[in-house]
Amino acid sequence: MVVELISVGTEILLGNIVNTNAAFLAEKCALLGLSMYHQTVVGDNEERLADALQTAMNRSDVVILSGGLGPTQDDLTKEVAAKVMEMKLVEDKHSKERIQEYFKNSQFKIITDNNWKQALIPEGAIVIDNKNGTAPGLILEKQGKSVILLPGPPNEMIPMFNHDIFPYLNKLQPEIICSTMVKLCGLGESFVETEIADLIEKQTNPTIATYAKTGEVHLRITAKAADEKEAKKLIKPVVKELRSRFGNHIYTTEEQDTLEETIIRLLKEKELTLTTAESCTGGLLAARLTNVPGVSDVFKQGLVTYCNRAKRKLLEVKKNTLKENGAVSEKTAKEMAKNGAFITGADVCVSITGIAGPGGATDEKPVGLVYIACSYNNQVTVREFHFKGERNKVRESSVVNALILLRECIIADTEKSAKKD
Repeated sequence: MVVELISVGTEILLGNIVNTNAAFLAEKCALLGLSMYHQTVVGDNEERLADALQTAMNRSDVVILSGGLGPTQDDLTKEVAAKVMEMKLVEDKHSKERIQEYFKNSQFKIITDNNWKQALIPEGAIVIDNKNGTAPGLILEKQGKSVILLPGPPNEMIPMFNHDIFPYLNKLQPEIICSTMVKLCGLGESFVETEIADLIEKQTNPTIATYAKTGEVHLRITAKAADEKEAKKLIKPVVKELRSRFGNHIYTTEEQDTLEETIIRLLKEKELTLTTAESCTGGLLAARLTNVPGVSDVFKQGLVTYCNRAKRKLLEVKKNTLKENGAVSEKTAKEMAKNGAFITGADVCVSITGIAGPGGATDEKPVGLVYIACSYNNQVTVREFHFKGERNKVRESSVVNALILLRECIIADTEKSAKKD
């Protein structure tokens, strides 16, 4: 079955907003096993939108449009879809009542007349309630084609798609589609792809797709079968094979898990406490960790020691260390981690010091030079990195690699203890 996306909105064409809806919808459609060959962005123009929709319907079984369902004059998606599919607009009593209820419970009590436009629907359409806004979603079916209209705001579109549209599309498919995401850290995409080249070459069902992120590689294994049980049975041996090839580099096989969530769970399992000591990342590592619910059970303190004085005062980095080696050095990173653990009474401390740029570099110490250290169990591991990219990219890479180092140190110590036993 072929699906096509149309993102509606002049603001997308002008680059005023990033089209995250298309990325979300494309990923979900792939998960459903739907084939996608075209995506279109069209502005708030009736003629061009009608042309885009007609073209999409001629070559696809399902067309999903996001945006243009609101109350203003430039919200034309529903009206254009009704015209193209030759469906009359009629007032939907249920949608009108929901709009009234929405305003009743919001800070805006006055309902302007243009809001009732959202209660008009193409006659015969399936109405999808919007639990986070006023514009309902719609499914228009005619002559074997399905046209799905979704609101533009992601906080309305995403839950509506997950709750209502995903099951609808899944029923249109003759087979069940199941997938498992295997997430790796500490390995590059090209290396991972080389290691599984034989699996990719032989793949039929299930299939493997790679996705690269900063410091991570995600492998999605997707299987088609008559039912979910059979699909999962096909996926299981592939996951087992990946585990045998990548070992501890796999940090989860759960779709929703993040690297930091698995690390917090690991710290809790080992009953370990953590402190962070940051320079060039300015607290980004601590912020990422504290995004995880329940982190307070293990996270002691986040120290941001941006200047040398702060490094001396808060982390007791030696004056001679800073003078002879500089703030961006292996020795400074080591003292930051070791002293951070001791001063705060934490079992583990991770430190980061580097040159994020664009200024502050020398011939000996270029932009992107970063030292990351982890103090754990009376040992300090230090790694030197040379990251590429602009300032934010260097900082992001530093945080991810600090998380990876933290995880590796804990796992290595656990394996060492197991061998002794």
